[in-house]
Amino acid sequence: MALPLSYNVRNVRARWQVSLLAMTGIALVVTVFVALMAMRTGFEYALRATGLPENAVIVQRGSASELTSWVPLGHRDKLVVDSRVATDAQGRPLASPEIVVIGSFPRRSDGAATNVTIRGLTPRAFDVRGGIEIKRGRSFQPGLYEVIVGERIAQRVRGLDLGATIPIQRHGWKIVGLFASRGGAFESEVWGDLDTMAGPFRRQGGSNSLVVRLKDPSTLDALDHDIRADPDMQLQAVEERQYYEEQAGGLSSTLLFLVRFVCFTMAIGAVFGAMNTMYAIVAARTREIGTLRALGFSRRSILSSFVLESILLALVGGLIGCLLAFPLNGFTSASGQTPSFSEVAFAFRVTPGILVYGVVFAAIMGLVGGLLPSWRAARLPITSALREA
Repeated sequence: MALPLSYNVRNVRARWQVSLLAMTGIALVVTVFVALMAMRTGFEYALRATGLPENAVIVQRGSASELTSWVPLGHRDKLVVDSRVATDAQGRPLASPEIVVIGSFPRRSDGAATNVTIRGLTPRAFDVRGGIEIKRGRSFQPGLYEVIVGERIAQRVRGLDLGATIPIQRHGWKIVGLFASRGGAFESEVWGDLDTMAGPFRRQGGSNSLVVRLKDPSTLDALDHDIRADPDMQLQAVEERQYYEEQAGGLSSTLLFLVRFVCFTMAIGAVFGAMNTMYAIVAARTREIGTLRALGFSRRSILSSFVLESILLALVGGLIGCLLAFPLNGFTSASGQTPSFSEVAFAFRVTPGILVYGVVFAAIMGLVGGLLPSWRAARLPITSALREA
């Protein structure tokens, strides 16, 4: 004979002070868990959303980032006419040579200097990259000292406002537009005209990278093989999204370790808190447990009832924790721990999957925390339990 669920619900309500203590501890652990997972997911999404699967980034072999790469002009001219590179309606190759430097700007929050990626490119980049949308103002004009700024970095860095003029390499560059890039890492960059920037940045005669649109993405491996086989080229071709995802490598692993370590440590405390709560509930209901046993309820039904009650408390705490963490969705943060040492702004992403993990995590804490007290309740002798005052 099994105890009905309504019995557990009544007991939780009757001892709401003790129940609230257990739920609070679990709720706090789940809040931290969801927040850290949302931060890691947001950072990975910002890099994963950068670029298109049909694009290839051609960089120097062995370079940690575009910043340390170099594609000579002669090699660039040879690659853009490759038969695997797509062309537009006018027969022009869909290729974007780009130069990259790092600029230092003060953060809005504390005025401390932070690195920002400055990218020089041609208007063709908008066709090759795809998904770039001017939100305010207009795009830069080739030949002029004009730049456009990603929306996210404009929110975090002082002086990157529309209409402002920023100093770059002893020149004043006017911000004529703010752009978005589907939440990708490009929103953390400043873009200007390639030819105008090449002189002040001392990047004549080549570019840091070359991005090409492929007619068929499946030809990427063959293109990379041919590039590597050319003894004159120390270059490689990497799928664009993969390239930017790899930029997250070390930091993504660090964030995952942080999620696991912090949540595991806090979970231990929450489990002991749930265990103490359940022991207190068992002690307060000793006579009641004896009565249930005398009425014919088995030890198994008593055990399952108390475990269920512990899980029920944990689930409520887990839901509360998810609700507390949900307002973080969309919160903007940034990291500078990338191979280019530049700041990458990203938004916390509280996904349905993370919320499900949070609730499951809470249920596991409730199960572990309730097992020993439930076992004690089930093993109480009927006679001694009934003698309890």
